[in-house]
Amino acid sequence: MSASGEISTPQEYIGHHLTQLQLGTGFWSINIDSMFFSVVLGVLFLAVFRHVAKNATSGVPGKLQTAVELIVGFVDNSVRDMYRGKSKVIAPLALTVFVWVFLMNLMDLLPIDLLPFIGEHVFGLPALRVVPTADVNITLSMALGVFILILFYSIKMKGIGGFVKELTMQPFNHPVFIPINLILEGVSLLSKPVSLGLRLFGNMYAGELIFILIAGLLPWWSQWILNVPWAIFHILIITLQAFIFMVLTIVYLSMASEEH
Repeated sequence: MSASGEISTPQEYIGHHLTQLQLGTGFWSINIDSMFFSVVLGVLFLAVFRHVAKNATSGVPGKLQTAVELIVGFVDNSVRDMYRGKSKVIAPLALTVFVWVFLMNLMDLLPIDLLPFIGEHVFGLPALRVVPTADVNITLSMALGVFILILFYSIKMKGIGGFVKELTMQPFNHPVFIPINLILEGVSLLSKPVSLGLRLFGNMYAGELIFILIAGLLPWWSQWILNVPWAIFHILIITLQAFIFMVLTIVYLSMASEEH
């Protein structure tokens, strides 16, 4: 049962679970559920890491401190291996991207009807999607932030003239080929945020859709046969996608920081 009426067919069930809780209509509509869960998970990440940092001990660490130290060490080693420039921003940015994306992906492992049921029967919400990274607006907005940093570091390291020269004089170093170079380099530059955002969105949307299909097309007593193996495999997917997003962010910023 949804707030908007009875769900009687698998098609209606699947469509209901793929409906965003929106404010407004058209281009300027806001997906409130995606915004809410992404902000809450971001605050949770900051609160946990701040708590661990304030209460860190030099002796035998607790389980939470050990887990945080492993994550920080892993991200720090990744940045050292891939980023060739010098910046105090890259490592914290990489840590934020990895943990935040991982937490948003992790929401996909919750029972598909749990939070929508609570939202509907407790708060009267007509729809609720709980995986922010299955919303293309969230993934592309994060990729847009990375794209702005790419432009910033490119101009900072090469200057405006050097950045323009890079776009117009490569790969063919001759004024005649400036239009061709600009098209080639422009497409290459713009493809970075697009591929970064769509890759994460596509993988997480597909994973969420499989859970919805299992719940919508199979009887409740048999869903565990497919849900359990897919959930175990999906743990690898959500971790890998967070890692890939972090790695590509580091690589793109490293390329932007290189002086040609």
